[in-house]
Amino acid sequence: MKIEMLVSAVNQDVRALAKRMNIRTGAVIINQCGEFGYEEYRHNSHTIRCYSLKERGVGLSRNSALMRAGGEIAVFSDEDIIYEDGYEEKIEKAFRQYEDADILLFNVKVAPARRTYWNEKAKRIHWYNYGRYPAYSIVARTEALHRANVSFSLLFGGGAKYSNGEDSLFLRDCLHKKLKIIALPEVIGEEKERESTWFHGYTDKFFKDRGVLYHFLYGRLAVPFSLRFLLAHKEEMCKETEWKRAYSLMKDGIREGKGKV
Repeated sequence: MKIEMLVSAVNQDVRALAKRMNIRTGAVIINQCGEFGYEEYRHNSHTIRCYSLKERGVGLSRNSALMRAGGEIAVFSDEDIIYEDGYEEKIEKAFRQYEDADILLFNVKVAPARRTYWNEKAKRIHWYNYGRYPAYSIVARTEALHRANVSFSLLFGGGAKYSNGEDSLFLRDCLHKKLKIIALPEVIGEEKERESTWFHGYTDKFFKDRGVLYHFLYGRLAVPFSLRFLLAHKEEMCKETEWKRAYSLMKDGIREGKGKV
């Protein structure tokens, strides 16, 4: 089973990246660095293909990697993930166990303040529980993604107009295309802490951008889902911005998403 990492990176030394990330399979590295170029090298007996691009945007970089993916299994990744020894065996074993799954979501360790999910047991992903998973948790059958013609949004994520959410939108589109998604408790790596490229606190922009995202994720249910989100997280998120104002900002974002501004 040919496994290939699809790595989104910014201004990295691509010759050193595979070693630092402990990549033990093939890889496609998209390095957003202000110039165009291509090189490849061998690492752990696998080919690492590196594309340098002038354009910025995490969604664009993931799409650029996906369109070049040639492995049976695609592992979406970022430059700050360090993989555990044996991660490739865990992935292959899981896909052999879940033969009818198109996408598996694995655990990646992160700092508690950044954690949005943790799988305690295997479970099926549906429309009501897909919204917490980051791109680096996604491992997919490449052919299934290409056949479904899915891609990452260019409106959301680091380097785009709106802060984040390209990963949730991607999983939503996969579900709409009837791809089967299963979350698993196996751990395959750990995030190395760094300064976020998009999160700068719970600002007005954070709440408004979240409202725009909720319009695209939930449609007519965006307003009640916004309220539920704020009530669940107001102790953490609404220390500086009163929750009613945050709610108003999210509704402004929903209207912007509808094009009604």
